[in-house]
Amino acid sequence: MMRVWGWMAAIWMALAGVVAAEERPLIVVELFTSQGCSSCPPADAFLHELAKRDDVLALSLHVDYWDYIGWKDVFAQPKFTKRQHSYAHVGGRRSVYTPQMVIQGQDHVVGNHPMDVTELIRLHQERGVEVALVAQRNGGQVTIRADARKPGKMLVQLVQYAPQEKVKIKRGENAGHTLSYANVARDWTQLGQWDGRAPLEMTAKLTGNLPAAVIVQRIENRGFGAIAAAARVK
Repeated sequence: MMRVWGWMAAIWMALAGVVAAEERPLIVVELFTSQGCSSCPPADAFLHELAKRDDVLALSLHVDYWDYIGWKDVFAQPKFTKRQHSYAHVGGRRSVYTPQMVIQGQDHVVGNHPMDVTELIRLHQERGVEVALVAQRNGGQVTIRADARKPGKMLVQLVQYAPQEKVKIKRGENAGHTLSYANVARDWTQLGQWDGRAPLEMTAKLTGNLPAAVIVQRIENRGFGAIAAAARVK
């Protein structure tokens, strides 16, 4: 349940200071991939490298539109396919593909082009932080606090992910291969909207002990826009 509090200004200045003290903002890289896509394994391997970085939240989102060609992706969820289509809609594109990486909700890159992805991460880091965001685990729930420097219509989201998964592919384009995946998104929940005009505090339930992160994302043209902030749940 979302609650907006009239906290004392000093508290929220301290919150902003926590984020400001970090050397670099946390940049979100979403890889849209599929176990049925023969072009995806190199991008999946690259995501393992991105997942090692402290300044990057690298997430593997498995889509279901290649399931018909012989292998049903065991991690695919329709909501991830819908999310990718939303990015395409906002960006004025008519089609989606795999492997595709979306950096900070804005830039779209073929997932097999690591140099392009690395450069875009650097550019987004230089832009700084729009929202001061802290997410703290408390037993089976997370407490989220945020303060926006720039108001606007935003969506607060909670994602939980498996750090590493291995799957033996028995059919389809990758038949006979055992593939490894990093930070596989298993649960992605939209917690509520926030306009950023007042500081935010809210709580949400966590599922099991999987790592989690909070993503605050702007809403544009009836779809997902730029990611304003992200924080790992600590």
